[in-house]
Amino acid sequence: MKSDVEELMPRLLPLDCGAAACEDLNFGGTPRNPQEYLRQVQLEASMCPEVVVAQIDPKKLKKKQTVNASVSGCHAAPLGFSPSLRWQQQQVSSFSDVRQSITKNRKHWSSQTLDDNVQMPKLTDEEGWKRFCLGEKIYQGASSDLADQDADQEPALDYSKIGFPPFLSIVSRLNQSTVLMLLEILISWFEEREFVPQLGCWLYALLACLEKPLLPEAHSSIRQLARRCAQLRSTLDSQEDEKLPALNLLICLVARYFEQTDLADQD
Repeated sequence: MKSDVEELMPRLLPLDCGAAACEDLNFGGTPRNPQEYLRQVQLEASMCPEVVVAQIDPKKLKKKQTVNASVSGCHAAPLGFSPSLRWQQQQVSSFSDVRQSITKNRKHWSSQTLDDNVQMPKLTDEEGWKRFCLGEKIYQGASSDLADQDADQEPALDYSKIGFPPFLSIVSRLNQSTVLMLLEILISWFEEREFVPQLGCWLYALLACLEKPLLPEAHSSIRQLARRCAQLRSTLDSQEDEKLPALNLLICLVARYFEQTDLADQD
């Protein structure tokens, strides 16, 4: 009777691998001919257990756990806080033009020499990227208003304090893995803090550099971004809040341009 394995995967090169044929088989040596090699492979396969259980250290997975991630849609916007469909269509059209321009001119911008004070962090330096994009003041918890006031008072902008804007000469140097990594870092930061203009500029620029079709991790990240924007929008007290247009724009781009339509604001 054939084994279960042979029923599923019949032998294409049947060989006699009985006791007599395998007595002189040396597992530690190099096979001397094709027949000996095949006999060695079959014997090794027969000694493998039918079921193997992987030993996984749960601590190594803790950082990337997403068991609590929500897959639901966005918070509904308070009455009068969501944009019209026409506004959303206009933003998508403008965003598409920006993406095309970046793609067309990427080689030119990436060849531009950066100023001496632009020291881009290493790929794995998450805290360094937060400081680079948002500046020391925001990173350390100072309000954006205070940061803007200090910037206005200084004769020369100190980008180490207020963060480097997403200049085309900078974002054009980022490959897709870096774009996605940086999106994840900033969205994770945003999950626990308020929205600031520096963050909005970087999120817009990174979305403009994000290639389609989306990788699964990119799909998850931008949905997380839209949900966070909608959640924060639902807490605003006034339609005149300066954060509202930026939050609406990010939700619009994720939902309309990147086709996450279940998250879209309905007119």
